[in-house]
Amino acid sequence: MQRLYDFFRRHPTGVDSFWAVLLLGFCCLWVADDLGGTQLLSGALFTVGLCLVIALRRKAPQTMLLLATVIGIGQLVFRIETNPGDFAMLVIIYTVASGPSTARWPSRLALIGGLTAPSLSLWRFRPSYDGSSGGEAAFLAVLLTVPFVLAWVLGDSIRTRRAYWAQLEEKAARLEKERETQSQIAVAAERARIARELHDVVAHNVSVMVVQADGAAYVLDAAPEQARQALETISGTGRQALAEMRRLLGVLRTGEQPEGGEYVPQPGVEQLTDLIDQVRGAGLPVDFRVEGDPRPLPSSIELTAYRIVQEALTNTRKHGGPHAGATVRLAYTDDDLDLLVEDDGRGAQHELYEEGGADGLGHGLIGMRERVGMVGGSLEAGAREGGGFRISAVLPLKPTR
Repeated sequence: MQRLYDFFRRHPTGVDSFWAVLLLGFCCLWVADDLGGTQLLSGALFTVGLCLVIALRRKAPQTMLLLATVIGIGQLVFRIETNPGDFAMLVIIYTVASGPSTARWPSRLALIGGLTAPSLSLWRFRPSYDGSSGGEAAFLAVLLTVPFVLAWVLGDSIRTRRAYWAQLEEKAARLEKERETQSQIAVAAERARIARELHDVVAHNVSVMVVQADGAAYVLDAAPEQARQALETISGTGRQALAEMRRLLGVLRTGEQPEGGEYVPQPGVEQLTDLIDQVRGAGLPVDFRVEGDPRPLPSSIELTAYRIVQEALTNTRKHGGPHAGATVRLAYTDDDLDLLVEDDGRGAQHELYEEGGADGLGHGLIGMRERVGMVGGSLEAGAREGGGFRISAVLPLKPTR
């Protein structure tokens, strides 16, 4: 049954042509029985025209409406009374009223024709109802008009319903497209966040391990005790890096938790002391100062401040040279958390902090700007007056809840 229905939908003109042929058969019987003389030819022509209206009603609805109107007028002129072929007028009124055409004149013309055709037919072919039988004639006219009005109302309601469903489908398609766009944006943002976390975790810890490994290799024969301490630092740093990597990967795996049932907390301002001690142990002198009254901060501010200091000190070890020293200042104000990290080393190439560099160089500074931008703050990075490099960040404080 579904296949048959699909066939009918794919071949509407063929289906209409079948009904037109069927209607033509009934009309031929009427022509042969009721018409004669000059009316025979005109009646046959009008019959063929009305059957053509049925056959092509969906292919050319406006043209068929005009053809039906001309045939109706011709019937009045040549006194061709109501016949089975006039059923085509009901069909074309419904077709035009239900069509998706943006022009409204065909529907209005069909409604006007449906309202006036029965009265004109009674006036032309039922003169006995004139005069004293006016009330009866009016009732009959209204009765004959009802099918035409119902055909138009049914067609117009179907047109409205189709337009409504078309709007719903368009809206659903638009929402689906917007949802896909939002998903792509969310994926891109998540990829950027993961890249920042991986960079901060890997770059800092691996940098410490490389420095300690180079130092251990240098003093391996002359100072075995120092080499042993360097290896212990490498081991501890590696374990810390693995713990942070497990935390990050655990967050990415939805529903999975690391051993112990809880994730390792995100680092914050309180962990800066441990970070700076680790950096000092790797051979970089760091002067750390806290100004103002420390107080609880939003977790996003805590993590941003920690990652900025971590990345800045990592860059100092990479680019500052063997004799560089660094200063870290953390200042609590009423509305902001001010962060200043500067060193007296050689500094970084200009393109690294202006454009991000190439082959991954300078991506730490890009990550800093992204982090600061996400919390609504501002960041300045560039050469320090008198030599070295300077990073200044202002992080707006929001009340914790």
